Amino acid sequence: MTVRGENASHRRLRLRSRGDLEIELSWFAISETGNRRETNQDSYVVMPPIFAVADGMGGHSAGEIASAAVVRRLAELGGNAGVGEADIDEVLGDAVDDIELDAGETELGAGTTVTGVCLSDEDQPTWKVFNIGDSRVYQYFKGALSQITVDHSVVQHLIDTGAITEEEAEIHPHANVITRAVGFNEAPIPDYTALALIPGQRLLICSDGLTKELTDIGIQHFLATQATAEGAARTLVQQALDNAGRDNVTVIVIDVHAVGDDRTEEITM
Repeated sequence: MTVRGENASHRRLRLRSRGDLEIELSWFAISETGNRRETNQDSYVVMPPIFAVADGMGGHSAGEIASAAVVRRLAELGGNAGVGEADIDEVLGDAVDDIELDAGETELGAGTTVTGVCLSDEDQPTWKVFNIGDSRVYQYFKGALSQITVDHSVVQHLIDTGAITEEEAEIHPHANVITRAVGFNEAPIPDYTALALIPGQRLLICSDGLTKELTDIGIQHFLATQATAEGAARTLVQQALDNAGRDNVTVIVIDVHAVGDDRTEEITM
């Protein structure tokens, strides 16, 4: 597991290209190996304006090498005044080259999912959400949970085409097969979504080690009942471990307290 950045509470950040506009965030990231894995092949970065989780795959240590390469490259964007899609595309492309060099020849190849958000103010203060694979970004706002990313997986394609139901996807034999990754000597192709940056908003970035163990109803419950980003992140990971903990589980929770003069004292509602 590779980690870049540190957790923070009520950190004030300035969007430099917009003059004096400040935002106030808290964030907390945590990763656990789980109950059935020998190593943790997840990695994460929490270095504003970039927050992301990478879930490695491949034989032996190849997955850990791949997720570490992605996180190291994304961390290069930390501290930048503005980050756009072109910047993310560039560093993910560099990560593919790093993976090939660092992993060498492996029987199964080396790759990783990656999903996350970055602060963007191209038109107005927003989150730029990006995703490759089946790690996810959720938004919890005013009592409602929304999945922002769409999985790049075989079962998601079958759901989208009506071939299977969401219930059938849970037990499908190809439930772990993804259709996009960073690595395997292929150009990375992220999906991008713009999401409003709103006081009172809580974001969850997670590897599938969480979503294998908790339903959306469960995720919503624990996001709603924990007062802080740290409490929510720790509770979600512990619940995943208590349920079975079949995989590495990594969680980042971000709370938006204020955007300029617009602020809120409550996240959960």
